[in-house]
Amino acid sequence: MGPELSASARIVWNAALGMVVGALASLAAIGFVDLVLLLNEWLLISPRSRFMQENRALLLAATVCVPAAGGLVVGLVHRYGIPEGRPHGPSDVIRAVQGLDGRVPLRSGFLSALTSLVSLGAGASVGQYGPLAHLGGTLGSFLARLNRHTERSATVWVGCGVAAAISTAFNAPLAGLVFAHEVILRHYSLRAFAPITVAAAAGHVVANVIFERPPLFRVEAMSAVAAPEFLGFIVIGVGGAFVAVAYMRAILHSGRLARRVPVADWLKPMLAGAVLGLAAIGLPDILGIGKEALRFAVIDHAFAPGELALLLVAKLLATALCLGFGFAGGVLSPALLVGILFGALAGNGAELLVGDLRSDIAIYAICGMVAVASAVIGAPLTTILIVFELTRNYDLTIAAMVSVVFSNLVASRVFGRSLFDVQLRMRGFDLSAGRERVILERRPIEGHVSQDYTSLDPDLTLEDAKAHLLASRRNAGHVVDAGGTYLGTVKLAELLAAAEGQGEGEGDGDGAGEEGGFASGTPVSRLARREEPLLTPKTSVWSAMERMGDFVGEAIPVLEEEGRGRLVGVVSEASIVKAYRDAMDEIRREEHAGA
Repeated sequence: MGPELSASARIVWNAALGMVVGALASLAAIGFVDLVLLLNEWLLISPRSRFMQENRALLLAATVCVPAAGGLVVGLVHRYGIPEGRPHGPSDVIRAVQGLDGRVPLRSGFLSALTSLVSLGAGASVGQYGPLAHLGGTLGSFLARLNRHTERSATVWVGCGVAAAISTAFNAPLAGLVFAHEVILRHYSLRAFAPITVAAAAGHVVANVIFERPPLFRVEAMSAVAAPEFLGFIVIGVGGAFVAVAYMRAILHSGRLARRVPVADWLKPMLAGAVLGLAAIGLPDILGIGKEALRFAVIDHAFAPGELALLLVAKLLATALCLGFGFAGGVLSPALLVGILFGALAGNGAELLVGDLRSDIAIYAICGMVAVASAVIGAPLTTILIVFELTRNYDLTIAAMVSVVFSNLVASRVFGRSLFDVQLRMRGFDLSAGRERVILERRPIEGHVSQDYTSLDPDLTLEDAKAHLLASRRNAGHVVDAGGTYLGTVKLAELLAAAEGQGEGEGDGDGAGEEGGFASGTPVSRLARREEPLLTPKTSVWSAMERMGDFVGEAIPVLEEEGRGRLVGVVSEASIVKAYRDAMDEIRREEHAGA
């Protein structure tokens, strides 16, 4: 009865904590979004404030100076506030969770949220959903650390914060739930599913019931989709994949370009802000998130085809410039706009081909939106659910699903699972081979180094060395000098073979005989060989496993430095296998444990 009560209490506790994390993350997300909108109004970034401003000189000055000033603030905070000198985002949350650590730094998390707020408020072409997801993950990680009973479940509470933030931002609790599992945790264990579901629901209640937040955009009733149009949605999916790849590669290329610009890192966001402001004089829709353009793009003939193409290219380049040169923000919001513009452009093309037989432009726009966005963030299920929850339109959701499937099939082959995974790989955290490899690559063998080995003085005779190994019941000994420097390894079988050779050859006392045997006085150092692999305490478990694939013997020498230095111990094949099994057990407990 006791264990049952304990399990029941644990379930209730997990659900309650999930609700708390969800509510707090939702409130933080609402405050963040409202502050961005307020800054956009004050700083003449939003279309409404720009339209109402009658002083044209002030408007032009604000268009250039506000993004530049915002970039300066962002650069200074990154330079002096965040240890890595860069903003943190969803990729850092993924790293914390996939590494089984679940620790998202509080200081870096809140300062990244602050610089994202400044970036978005000043009109930088970046997204808000990435910072919201990271902020939710930061809150979840912090609350997990506050409670000692949830330290082993920190990854779950990170997922709770992320789910609630996405649920609040999109007004889509199912999408928030799936995003946390699909992108962050990458598993669906019951232990994680229950509290994350509660957190996503709590975020929805706070945003939709208490504060009555409006949806991202509204799509009215539309005509049914004709069967032949599904071929067009496949084309949109494939085309959207290449748009997404161009978008992601532009961001990465911009980062490489920024590193070559001979300007201090903390000044680069200001430089990007000034360039963005100058471009926005002629095309103000590239400023900020672009919600107005997002909403107008689903209206037939709101943009001419040339305007759609121009804004698509300009928004893509503006986002790459801002993110590559150090502004803080996400990649999803701009990807949504780029995708919806691409879809609307495809819809215009479909109208030229089939005329009035074409369905509403909104269907094409939304298919393009999810085709691009899902490939960028690596979340096909999430984007499909976003469409369904925002539109409640089953036909539209099916059409979007077709585009998403083909987009992710193509983009994953051409680029990778997502921009987040590629960013992590560039930082030495490669998830492409599975999380077990990442975890084992981050765990050194130093905890598995043993002192249980036989060392041999280099001046020992072969006969004495053989006696030492027989007495210690070992098949190999490691020859080290007086200072502990490793000289090589000698095996018992080699010593026995050398002893047999002594009777056949006619050595002169301490050298080799004529038939290849060794004289009885030969020092063991003559027979010792430095056999690969040679490891160090910092060698990862994964690297040790790879390097000992062809190894035959009792244990591998572990030296102070790579390939040389003092012998600090040995590591056995059995201990490496145990380290691997321990890591796999830890992953299984994290992924498959019950509530």
